[in-house]
Amino acid sequence: MQVILVQDVQGLGYKNDIVKVKPGYGRNFLIPQGLALIANISNTKMVNENVRQAAHKAEKIKTAAVELAAGIGEAIIEIGTKAGETGKIFGAVTSLQVSDALKAKGFDVERRKIHFKEQPKQLGTYSATLDLHKEVKHTITVNVVAE
Repeated sequence: MQVILVQDVQGLGYKNDIVKVKPGYGRNFLIPQGLALIANISNTKMVNENVRQAAHKAEKIKTAAVELAAGIGEAIIEIGTKAGETGKIFGAVTSLQVSDALKAKGFDVERRKIHFKEQPKQLGTYSATLDLHKEVKHTITVNVVAE
């Protein structure tokens, strides 16, 4: 079954993408939640027209994402947390803490767009990916230190 995504769906695709999914997933989850439409001829024409009209706006958003990635550059974000003697931290470092640290440096990145390759559970250096645009992804270094 093919569906047109109405908004970004993690692990599936981005808004206005036509993706192939299993019929049960499409009919029982994506469509009732308002995340997708059935990819019939009329819906496809409607989405193509919307994409054509919003092309210049999308280019402006992409340019802003590229500028944000260039501004962040090779920034190293330090997150202070409580840790035991062995280096294991109490709790975990979340994307919200990274988002707040970036905001303190002047970069506004939504917490939902920050993904860790490996969830920080010890003191040390970790890598996080910022999903700024569907074509712009940027990697930053997160340094977890004891307070």
